[in-house]
Amino acid sequence: MGGHAHAHGPDAHAPDHRRGLAIAFAITAAILVAQAVGALWTGSLALMVDTAHMLTDVAGLGMALAAASLSLRPATARRTWGLRRIEVLAAGAQAAVLLAVGVYVLIEGVRRLADPPQVPSTELVVFGVVGLAGNLASLLVLRASRSASLNLRAAFLEVLNDALGSIGVIVAAVVIATTGWQRADAVAGLLIGALILPRAVRLLVETGNVLLESTPAGLDLDEVRARLLEVEHVVAVHDLHASLVATGLPTLSAHVVVADSCFQDGHAPQILDRLQECVATRFDVAVEHSTFQLEPSVHAGHEAPSHL
Repeated sequence: MGGHAHAHGPDAHAPDHRRGLAIAFAITAAILVAQAVGALWTGSLALMVDTAHMLTDVAGLGMALAAASLSLRPATARRTWGLRRIEVLAAGAQAAVLLAVGVYVLIEGVRRLADPPQVPSTELVVFGVVGLAGNLASLLVLRASRSASLNLRAAFLEVLNDALGSIGVIVAAVVIATTGWQRADAVAGLLIGALILPRAVRLLVETGNVLLESTPAGLDLDEVRARLLEVEHVVAVHDLHASLVATGLPTLSAHVVVADSCFQDGHAPQILDRLQECVATRFDVAVEHSTFQLEPSVHAGHEAPSHL
């Protein structure tokens, strides 16, 4: 017996945040082009790293915008979860780029510390200020809706990281202009790179866990099993699985053995309600997409031995 018939499609009344994301995406993409020109013009490692960082953030904002659009599309018979997992594939590619940039920064930064090139401080500070101004404008656009979803919160943090990178570029330019210490550019680049690498590793771990269908973080299946067994008339729980389809979309399924009498006296629907309510409300991760197969005790003899 599965879950009750109910729709898993997007909420028609959910707020549409695509306009704010589109504005932030356009601003960030324009800054990316300007900083790429500036990095080629000045030869600054800090500006180049911040440009690469911004490239991944433009991809992140684009992914957030796409997810906001795709979430409004209904599922189909061919793609029962829609296109939600596109964000996972994009995040994996984003993490790979970040890792490559981080490794290059470490190598190039050390080389430039030993033999620093001449970096024009005036042009560097101009491009740094342009980047910071654009990032602040994007933050203002996203600030009001940043708590509406994990998707929007991630987009807000993307732009905030860019702003910190732009500040690093400006500080390096000021140090070079006032002291003539050209190594400030390499130091700023290494510091921005130090912010990139942990983020790249975290993205790889998160995308890997989703693709491997690992149990969502914050959901302990031993605790889930124990709570399900507390439901009246539940005798055993096996074949318990939980995974994350995409951001904010955990799923859970289980085979639940109930007292044989429940199939004669009409208790089965009430038990199903309690099981679904349990996983949706009693854990840090609210699982609203759950499927339970209710079984009599004699059904165990028909199950494959791999069921746990």
